[in-house]
Amino acid sequence: MTETAQRDRVFLVVVDDSEERHVALRYASLRVRKSGGRVALLRVIEPPGQTEWAGVGALMAEEQRAEAEKLLSGLAVQVQDITGGYPILMIREGDARDELLKLLDEESPISILVLAAASDSGGPGPLISALIGRFASKVRVPITIVPAGITEAELERVT
Repeated sequence: MTETAQRDRVFLVVVDDSEERHVALRYASLRVRKSGGRVALLRVIEPPGQTEWAGVGALMAEEQRAEAEKLLSGLAVQVQDITGGYPILMIREGDARDELLKLLDEESPISILVLAAASDSGGPGPLISALIGRFASKVRVPITIVPAGITEAELERVT
């Protein structure tokens, strides 16, 4: 792989509220540190539900966005500590699966999608299930699925 191609690779991590997201974030950051590229973090926020007053809905949306920005800023520091570079930060509003597929369909710089499987025995998680099942044909980048229970030593070995 050329140096330019390595530098232009972008590893996308979907930032949800699961514990597993830390494994995906760590994996992507270690890959970037060892082989080049950048990390991108995507946080999808749910649109506010129907409210009686438009101002309440706008306030709720504003609060969700501020929380998302705070979360991504904190994770960006972790990424920067590992990779030496600041990640690309993205916030979208809507359904996580739909927004992710839209992002991947756009002319985005995303090269690899990094997700972590759920740690319980209930399956890999709804997003992974959708992307490797019914919506697999809509994914235009490779998907790396990291086991939730992977150890730090194993992460270091496989990145």
